Amino acid sequence: MLISSKNHWDAIIVGSGPNGLAAAIHLAQNGLKVLVIEAANDVGGGLRSAELTLPGFIHDPCATVHALAVNSPFLSSLPLANYGLRWVYAPYSVAHPLNDGRALTISRSIKETAAGLGRDGNAYQRLMTPLVHSANHLLSDFLGPFPLPPRHPLAAARFAPLALLPAAWMARLAFRTPPARALFAGMAAHAILPLDLPATAAFSLVLHMLAHTSGFPLAQGGSARLAGALGEHLQRLGGEIRTGWQINHMDELPPARLILLDLTPREVLRIVGDRLPAHYRQSLSRYRYGPGIFKVDWALDAPIPWKADNARRALTIHLGGTFEEIAHAERAVWNGKSPAPPFVILVQPTPFDPHRAPPGKHIAWAYAHVPHGSREDYLAAIEDQIERFAPGFQARILARHTFTASDMQAYNPNYVGGDINSGAQTLTQLFTRPVFSLNPYRTPLKGVYLCSASTPPGGGVHGMAGYHAARAALKEFAARTKK
Repeated sequence: MLISSKNHWDAIIVGSGPNGLAAAIHLAQNGLKVLVIEAANDVGGGLRSAELTLPGFIHDPCATVHALAVNSPFLSSLPLANYGLRWVYAPYSVAHPLNDGRALTISRSIKETAAGLGRDGNAYQRLMTPLVHSANHLLSDFLGPFPLPPRHPLAAARFAPLALLPAAWMARLAFRTPPARALFAGMAAHAILPLDLPATAAFSLVLHMLAHTSGFPLAQGGSARLAGALGEHLQRLGGEIRTGWQINHMDELPPARLILLDLTPREVLRIVGDRLPAHYRQSLSRYRYGPGIFKVDWALDAPIPWKADNARRALTIHLGGTFEEIAHAERAVWNGKSPAPPFVILVQPTPFDPHRAPPGKHIAWAYAHVPHGSREDYLAAIEDQIERFAPGFQARILARHTFTASDMQAYNPNYVGGDINSGAQTLTQLFTRPVFSLNPYRTPLKGVYLCSASTPPGGGVHGMAGYHAARAALKEFAARTKK
């Protein structure tokens, strides 16, 4: 992609992850001349696809499952189907294999999901039904800076007391049986936090809610299709994109009235740190990153041979066995220790999207949460955990590709230490990232804004950090152009 001959821009966005592209689109929708600059050779940030293992096997190095994207108030409003984006769904969004050979599953139906929970079925329905009915209101309130007061106070009043609890407490209060508690813990562990920390219950509740409202979809053919659709829509609006351009300092940018940085605080300090006031630099330097991940992609000659047949019809598989095992693994990682065994999140796309592999072949990926910045190889531990619930899995492997936590940072500098959420999503840092401010997107520099996952609402492919940053920037742009 080539830069135009224009020598002036209304806005420049540095970084083309989903938040950077969302910010650029919203600015372009409002008539601004927009340029997106990306250091890599293609757009997308965490939305990329590549033949990591063998020719014809299309893997997503980062995000694959897009429940937040289809529920994002901004991304869902865009005509992305016009650019060939198609969503693919599995019968079950999640399966959680148990030690006895069964697997619990989560489908769009609350009733069907509850039926698999035995004595805890009624409790599950009582918990999830009001949340699902309020899903749109809850997402509009919580996918952004914390609203004071909430725009939908009744929905927030029902959700907040549950969401603020530690997941460990919530699992024990809501459910009596070990399988139901394990299912809740597996969803909560996506927070990449110890399950006894406040507000970790929110992650499980929201993911369960999304599974019942929309399900967990794939972008047909790979996550790069979503990035490509966003990029094409931006260009249709008149925006431009330049890839392969590494920015090392603000002075290297063309003139622009607004600068939006789809960068984590560490990268912000690298590029503009010498211009920031000391107090703001110190705040950014104190920003806390969480544990990393060790990720494996596989090319397979057949589907994964799960013991539990219903796990073969699920997109995402949580491999942790019991609540206690998952909680122990997440606490160990938070404390900088190797989990033994690790909690593993696995995604198997090709039973539902055969476009990603040659005929009759399959792909899968999995990751384990590991200590921040770890260079340790967890391949054997991950494959052992899969074999535990799918004997014969390793015999079906044609090729592997691995990312250590440090490799993840090299692949995407926003993943500091392998932290794919671009910052620990603790209660104290969820709505105050990267600094405590009523406008967390605005920096002390005139016209310079932050729009990455290191701002509210944090990690995930939703584009809402970019959207909110663009809205804040537009206010300044309007005020300056009136003068």
